[in-house]
Amino acid sequence: MRRALIAEFIGTLLLTAAVVGSGIMGEQLAGGNAAVALLANTGATVAALATLIAVFGPISGAHFNPVVTLTALWQRQLPAGQAAACVALQFAGCCAGAMLANVMFELPAVQASMHPRTGAAQWLSEVVATAGLVFIAFSSPSVSAAAWRVPAWIGAAYWFTASTSFANPAITIGRSLTDTFAGIRPADAPGFIVAQVAGGILGAMLLRLFAERRVPA
Repeated sequence: MRRALIAEFIGTLLLTAAVVGSGIMGEQLAGGNAAVALLANTGATVAALATLIAVFGPISGAHFNPVVTLTALWQRQLPAGQAAACVALQFAGCCAGAMLANVMFELPAVQASMHPRTGAAQWLSEVVATAGLVFIAFSSPSVSAAAWRVPAWIGAAYWFTASTSFANPAITIGRSLTDTFAGIRPADAPGFIVAQVAGGILGAMLLRLFAERRVPA
């Protein structure tokens, strides 16, 4: 359990650092071209997520996301105490990762983001992105399958959702601590988190629906 919790903290820290740091680097090098910056942000996030799932998946399940952990709890894959500790460390790891990225680019460790992200379209996008994430993660037959399926979904959702697919309450809080390309205003974070929880519930419903109707090979 201790190794699993440490893995979740380190995994969320590095994932958030990759998301925020690649956003900063992409924006600096793109010369004002938001599409190029988003492309750089997407590529780094997908690569980091795939690597972290492959490395930490056998140790902790590589949740890196409170919604995923709560879904695992609902499916009785881990005890309540471990789930609570895991969620706490995921939030701590995401905050630490955002601070690390800020410092690596010589910015103040903690910034209140001024990047507005709100409205029904973005909330709906978070529902869709999170539902897909939960369904794909838990329907993957192995860690090796999840290591490409989950990043592929997140990478695609960066581009087909209006919110650029946060799909994670912990990383939403972390991204509120950086006033850079990947940031979100603290005032907008609660709306995203509510939508992500709703998406997690929808993803769990899809899991139950298709698990009950799975056709044997």
